[in-house]
Amino acid sequence: MKHLIVGVPREVREFEGRVALTPDAVARLTAATTRVLIEQGAGELSGFSDQEYRDAGAEVVADAVTLYGEAMLIVKVKEPQRSELPLLRREHLLFCYLHLAADLDLMEALCEIGLTAIAFETVEVNGQLPLLTPMSEIAGKLSVQIGMRLLHQSEQGKGVLLGGVAGVNPGHVVVLGGGVAGTAAISVADAVGAKVTVLERSEEKIQQLESKFNHVKGVISTEKQIERSVISADLLIGAVLVRGDRAPKLVTEAMIRQMEPGSVVVDISVDQGGCIETTHPTNYQNPTYRVAEVTHFAVTNMPGAVPKTASQALSAAIIPWVEQLAEGQWREQSPLVNGINVERGSVCYPALRIL
Repeated sequence: MKHLIVGVPREVREFEGRVALTPDAVARLTAATTRVLIEQGAGELSGFSDQEYRDAGAEVVADAVTLYGEAMLIVKVKEPQRSELPLLRREHLLFCYLHLAADLDLMEALCEIGLTAIAFETVEVNGQLPLLTPMSEIAGKLSVQIGMRLLHQSEQGKGVLLGGVAGVNPGHVVVLGGGVAGTAAISVADAVGAKVTVLERSEEKIQQLESKFNHVKGVISTEKQIERSVISADLLIGAVLVRGDRAPKLVTEAMIRQMEPGSVVVDISVDQGGCIETTHPTNYQNPTYRVAEVTHFAVTNMPGAVPKTASQALSAAIIPWVEQLAEGQWREQSPLVNGINVERGSVCYPALRIL
């Protein structure tokens, strides 16, 4: 069977330096006789030159129009931006992060085009989300790094050192959710010596986290416990995930207004609408804003700040699935089938149908 032509466009979103496939991944595809097109400069911000892609067997094309015109399988990182929608057509198979629950206009646009779109974040294997995991881990670790800096007085923060020093209490980090992103955030906060509270619905998960980390206290997530923890937080991290659906608003504006001035909020869940009522999406050009003197960071592509690491991790995770898609055998008992979000004008993913 003839393989689909794979196209990897340059990401056009501002301050997005990731690329979906590294030269090593491309070499796997071309070794299996799959034709791969790479848009000129697609890997530059991740540290991969056009020549490296040529050496891996890819064809470097000059522009997106050519790439979308020839390729049938479009593999990218972020959801299509408005400028890219006219390049998509019914015959395309799109494979990328979509987060359609937070962007119903995009969902409608993809339905109108009539293509098949599979979202990385909805491909599930044995109850896990293997294509979301690497970016969740990176975002979780970044959330503490970024939060530590925003607590600096020079950034209008309250001037707290999370790890503290001898004779001085450490800062307090509150993490909503103990999943992949939450656990990654906890690992960094714990390593620097911060006091960490994690709010979780699962007692088993709380026990696991408390046994793994030195400075972590788990609390069953209830509205009252959330309020108590939020008020005392120096750094609040939202890491709540509902698969394929919008994140629930667990933290109210009233809670945020009770935090001390100069406290910091980092909402990793912003891709799915955010789990904090005062959250709205930002980008790396203007990453923060303040509500009641509390700094909010809500960049929707957090891993884009470390594109080399992120691209390597993402590419390694998705390449087996790209191979399945290119070979055309994926509809036969593959988890990719249940990851379809839209197809032939219809919404397919269950959590999206009710939106």
